[in-house]
This record gives sequence, structure tokens and C-alpha cells, in this order.
Amino acid sequence: MQAWYWCLMAEKGKYIYDWPRPMVTVDAVVFSLSGGRTQVLLVNRGREPYKGKWAVPGGFIEIDEELEDAVARELKEETWLTGVRLEQMRTFGRCGRDPRGRQISIAFTGIATEGQDKIRPGDDAAKAQWFDIEELPEDLAFDHDEMIKCGIEKLGKRWGKLHPTD
Repeated sequence: MQAWYWCLMAEKGKYIYDWPRPMVTVDAVVFSLSGGRTQVLLVNRGREPYKGKWAVPGGFIEIDEELEDAVARELKEETWLTGVRLEQMRTFGRCGRDPRGRQISIAFTGIATEGQDKIRPGDDAAKAQWFDIEELPEDLAFDHDEMIKCGIEKLGKRWGKLHPTD
């Protein structure tokens, strides 16, 4: 019997194993260029934990969903942004990063091209907004400040610098 079959046999609210398992989420660190400045897309959380704090778009994967599909779905649900080419950047799994329990997040990064910068909040996001990477809100939710720093570092290595006017 194939391993995926066992996922379908699990009953809601029950563990397949005798020990708890971590939650798995995906996050989208999406950048754009506006007026020669690099921006990152953030959502203002409409629910706890961290209600009212800014975060990168993301959320829980469905049991039968591929990671790439999950991050694209979450990005669309929370910002209405679609068509951004996203690639896996890094996994974040420090204990205590989410007050709801043990959570591991696979962060993806991408660049919204011209015409892909139209956003609006959806799902559990109270607001969606582009922020200049030099003027980010303080006290981001979870460890999303670290995610954004990793995304900036990755883009900087790939393209040499982020601000063409630097």
C-alpha cells in the first residue's frame, strides 16, 4: 500500500500515531520593484495569533496539497495576487515560533512583475500592502522579519543588488 493512502485514512481530530506531530505551513515572501525601490508584500493579520500585526502571506497546507499549490493558494486567498513564480527559499522551524504549537514553515520567494502588483486583502488578512524593504513595520508576526531578511539576501546574491540607484 502506498504511503499517501494512509493520509486519507486518518480521521479528523485523531492522530495516526501515538505522539503529536508538528503543524506545517507555507509562506510567500514576494518582492516587487516600484519607483526604483524594492518592496515586499505583507498582510495585516485579521485573526489571532498576532491579530493586527504584519506578516508575509501564508498558512496551513491541506493534507492532500502539494507545497507549491499551497503557497500559491494562500497568496491568492490573502492578497488576490496570482501568477507569481515562487521557488522554495528555506525552511523555518525554530521551536516557539508559533504560540499555537510546534510549527514548521516552508518559505517561498518570488518577484511580482509589472501588472502583478494589484493586491487587496482576502481570507484572514485585514489588509494587504507593499512595504519598502528599508521601511518595514516593527515587530512583525512570528519570525517573518527573519524570512524577509533571508529573501533579501537571496535576491541580493542573485541580482547583485536590490536598489538600482544604490
